[in-house]
Formats: sequence, C-alpha cells, structure tokens
Amino acid sequence: MSGWPASGLLCLEYICFHHKKTSLDEEMGKLFGTDGIRGTANSYPIIPEVAVQVGQAVGWLFKSIGDRPRVIIGQDTRLSGDMIAHALASGVCAAGVDAELVGVLPTPGIAFITRTSGASAGIVVSASHNPYPDNGIKIFGSDGFKLPDEKETEIEDLVLGGKTSGLKPAHHTIGRTGYNPRAAARYGDFLKSCVSLDAGAQGQPTFKLILDCANGATSEIAPRIFSELGFTVEAINVQPNGININHRCGSQHPDELTGRVSAERAELGLAFDGDGDRMIAVDDRGEVISGDRVLAVIAQHLKMQARLTNNIVVSTVMSNVGLSRCLKNLGIQHRTTGVGDRYVMEGMRDCGAALGGEDSGHIIFAEHHTTGDGILSGLMLIDAIRHQSKPLSKLKEVMTAFPQTLINVTVKTKPKLEHLAQVQRAIKEVESRLGDNGRVLVRYSGTEPLCRVMVEGPNREAVEALARSISQAIGEAIG
Repeated sequence: MSGWPASGLLCLEYICFHHKKTSLDEEMGKLFGTDGIRGTANSYPIIPEVAVQVGQAVGWLFKSIGDRPRVIIGQDTRLSGDMIAHALASGVCAAGVDAELVGVLPTPGIAFITRTSGASAGIVVSASHNPYPDNGIKIFGSDGFKLPDEKETEIEDLVLGGKTSGLKPAHHTIGRTGYNPRAAARYGDFLKSCVSLDAGAQGQPTFKLILDCANGATSEIAPRIFSELGFTVEAINVQPNGININHRCGSQHPDELTGRVSAERAELGLAFDGDGDRMIAVDDRGEVISGDRVLAVIAQHLKMQARLTNNIVVSTVMSNVGLSRCLKNLGIQHRTTGVGDRYVMEGMRDCGAALGGEDSGHIIFAEHHTTGDGILSGLMLIDAIRHQSKPLSKLKEVMTAFPQTLINVTVKTKPKLEHLAQVQRAIKEVESRLGDNGRVLVRYSGTEPLCRVMVEGPNREAVEALARSISQAIGEAIG
C-alpha cells in the first residue's frame, strides 16, 4: 500500500490491518496486544503468576537455540519492574533455561544484547510511554526482532491453555539466574559506532544539546553517550524514583524541554519515552518536531549520502499526508503499514527499506538495528544537521505538515466500527466536508480501552471541530 492520496480517506484498522482484537471481551482471552502484553501492574495479566508462565513458555519455545540456552531480561524504571522481571526469570529457569538479567536498559538495548550475544530470546519489562501504574512484557527473538503474531499465539496457547505446568525438565537441568553488568556499556559502544560524530574535534563549533529522559530507561545511558561524543549536554528528568516515569515529561510531554531549549539557546532538544524506543525532537527555535518530520529530514539526508536502500521509506497509516508529499517531491517511494513499529519493521524487511518509522517517534534504521531506538534516532538527526551545516529549524522545511488532531475516546467495548451507524454517519459527514483536502482515520488502540480519532486538513480550527464531532458520536455509542 503506497502513501496516502490527498483526498479524504477513511481507514478502519480492523478491516485493513491485523484483525486481531475487536472487543474487550475477546481481549480477555488474549495476552498480546499490538506491542506485547500490557496492563496495570498487580492486576491481571501483569501479575507474577502470569509472568512466571510467560517465562516458562519463552524458555521452552526457544531452548533449542544455542549450546546453552539463555534469555536476556531487562526493564525500565517502574516500581513494578523488579517484581515482573524476577518472576519471568523464575519461569525461564523452570523451563531449563538460564536467565540473564541486565537491569534497567532501553528496549532497543535489550534487542541489541539479545541478537549479538547468542541469547535464545530477550524479554523487556516495560509499558513504554504509559504512566507508572502500568507495566508490560515485550519479547524479542534471538535475531533481535519482535516476535511475529504466530509466536505470540504459541505463547498464549501455552499460558492460557494451562500447559506450562508440563514444561518442567528434570531437576538437574533447571536453569540459573545471573546478572550482566556490561550490557549497558556494550549497547553504548554500539550506538557510538553507528555514526561518525565527534563534537569535541578541533574546528567543530560547540553543539549544545538538552535531553529529556522521562525519568525512564535512558536516564543514565543517554547523557553519558552524548557527553562522551563531546556534546555540551544538559539532561532533565533523569532522577527516576519508580513512580515518576513519563510523568509530565519525555516524548509525550515535551513542554519543559521546549522551554529549556529556548532559554538555553541550545541547538537541539531530544525527548525520549520511558523505555527509550521513541524520540521527539525540539529544534533550535524551541518548536516540537514530530516523528514524521524527523523521518523526512533523515530520509533526505540518507538519500543525499546514497544510503537510502531501494529508495523507500516506510511509515504507518497515522503519518501526516505532508510526509507523503515530501517524499514524492524528493523522489522517494513511500509505503505504509498498520500501526506499531513491529509492523513498520515487517514492512521494511518485505521491501528492503533502510528507513521507517512512526509519527509517535519510533524510527528504525535497518542498516544498524532491528527495532526503533530513540538514542540512535537522535544521533542520526544530529548527523544530518552536522553534514548539511543547517539548523533543524531550516532542515524541517523539507516537509510541510497538514494540521492534524488526534482525540482518544475512552470506550467500554470495541465492536466493529462498521456496525455503529451513528459513528459511520459522523465519519461520512466529515469526509464530505474535507473533500480532497484532508483525511480521516478511526481505529481502536491495541493496548488501551480507547478509540483514536485522527483528522487532517488545511485548517487547525476546522480539523479540531470535525474530530470532536466524530468523537462525540463514538462516546454516545460505546463510551
């Protein structure tokens, strides 16, 4: 599926992509959403009992990989992280596989350690950008890629079918738990090797950088990496206490960062989410730059360097129509996928693309990594700024974004949207009013009881009013 046309367009995700979860009742019989298992900590399914069974299932399914099978387990800074990580480790050991704890490390760091250390699989304990009461479990295969639907279904079958009780090898083959103190250093060395940046080199102008680490998994490693590369670094929200992760900070709440960039006259601000796989930028004028515009800037940069493999960029259906127009103007092919960086990665692998991402800030560089990486995205953005000798406030002009608004409507159930006549009438009315000058996308969240309404058009005030009209219809029908 290629980039969006300019005409009004409705995409109901349950029709177009991954017909996996259509009601809250169905979800009770499922563990995995669009990005792993997620929920409120100490409530089903984010409880130790389930984590032990998931650990057993992962250990058992991947124990044939390697001479001495081993599963990497890492986490972000949430209060509940230790509880779930150690329960997972117990389950892995019960399946006759060793568990290697790496402590607090960004999700992409755990993917990297998994694929480069000969591990059988990797597990991340994190709820990404969600608030601290939530937590989750994400799983990577030995190749560092997130598991395909089929493997998640196998794990669900073992856990929900009560089959993990039979996954017990002889007592003398029970696994052991160890800790890897070098994981963060190895991941840091990898990130620094991906770009040729030396901000402290003679003749290089001073580059001031402000980081917002969301009191999450990047709090220690991100400031260290950028400082070691010679940048003048100021880091905020780097004092995690278990409950302040993502709280009014990070990629979801960049207000503090924009103020600091302006006040400090910094060249750039980078905001990460709680587990470090997203990055939102703030330019030298204090303006927030979304993932789509970062993607456009880096796409132009890679094309200029002849590094844009197959001349293709992959993004999701949520991308701004301005991205499609920008890429077309640059002579770059644009392909879209369902929502979620896992599906972006699958799309990239299918067409051999080097670059893909989401407007939310997940950006994937297939030349270097198997998943979205916020720190790597920041390094690549700086690479573009330095090579073109232009501030981000100028580079961002490569893409003109259409005004876009997104409203999340809390819902009690998730019936098929096509069956809600009142909602369909509201959507058709909005499409009719937009004509050829915008688009509509309505989809359920894969991780929360929400229906997301996105409207794009030429006028900010108009798109907000149109989005509210659809949201009201959804609220009245299933809110």
